[in-house]
Amino acid sequence: MRRLLLIAAATTAAALVLAACGTTEPAADESGGKSSGALTLKDGKGTEVKLDGPATKVVATEWNVVESLVSLGVDPVGVADVKGYKTWDSAVPLKNDPKDIGTRGEPSMDAVASLAPDLIVATTDLPPAAVKQLREVAPVIEVASADGGGQIDRMLGNIDLIAKATGTSDRAESLREEFGAKVAEGRKALAGAGEDGKNFAFADGYVASNQVTIRPYTATSLIGEVNEAIGLKNAWTVKGDAAYGLGSTDVEGLTELPEDTRFAYIGNEDDPSATPFGGELAENSVWKSLPFVKGGDVHRLDDGIWMFGGPGSMEAYIDAVVAALTK
Repeated sequence: MRRLLLIAAATTAAALVLAACGTTEPAADESGGKSSGALTLKDGKGTEVKLDGPATKVVATEWNVVESLVSLGVDPVGVADVKGYKTWDSAVPLKNDPKDIGTRGEPSMDAVASLAPDLIVATTDLPPAAVKQLREVAPVIEVASADGGGQIDRMLGNIDLIAKATGTSDRAESLREEFGAKVAEGRKALAGAGEDGKNFAFADGYVASNQVTIRPYTATSLIGEVNEAIGLKNAWTVKGDAAYGLGSTDVEGLTELPEDTRFAYIGNEDDPSATPFGGELAENSVWKSLPFVKGGDVHRLDDGIWMFGGPGSMEAYIDAVVAALTK
């Protein structure tokens, strides 16, 4: 998965995931268009889910699946933390005005039930007790969350599964092609600018009780995989968590990065605590002594790119990285 060949492998694997995820009764037509027949799917936990037909009234409990639905042309009727989604994922904006169903970790069962959905899309991060309650309202498919490897493959496979449930497999195919093309375009642009193989570190950060915590996106994170797919070398040496590949460090930990590192981050204007690099750290002596800070190689990427999103967010991320490193 360490170079552009990863994308071809991911696309092929995603297609195999789609084939293995379920069957239709009757089968969808070969054009990939919508089928009116009943569907039997196996979701990210291997649970068999039956639908009367492609779902149209869909509720989503996590932002990455909200983004997937919007990208597939399905406007969700209910979304967890609508305000948060609009703040953190403007790369793939909502096209409708869905009902807010509560928080991502604890959706309101009453709010969901009031929408009478024919499908609820959750992730395997949602507590089993909540999923059990949701199944009393409507069929639920759980897309697989991260497990520390094959993040691009999983992102594409999850798109395929949601597309199968909503009768939008033709659009899913287009999304895979567009993502592969964007990766190739980004890799070519960076190579042309002499950036191929250069050390690159992406992070986000936050402030709590006047303490700055920095979160490195290591090579096993989704963004880490995208960085390597477009030809950059992940400069982080800290170990990420087993699922998402996210590390934790402080400003002193940044001194372990190679001197030629290009450093990038995403903040949020609506959340000052999420932008310490241009705030609390601005006068920090350790921060100011870092080679990439002194050399002007710190890049704030565009707000609104969800770091755990789907192809739309990752394409926006690639554009932002290319723009920052080639200007």
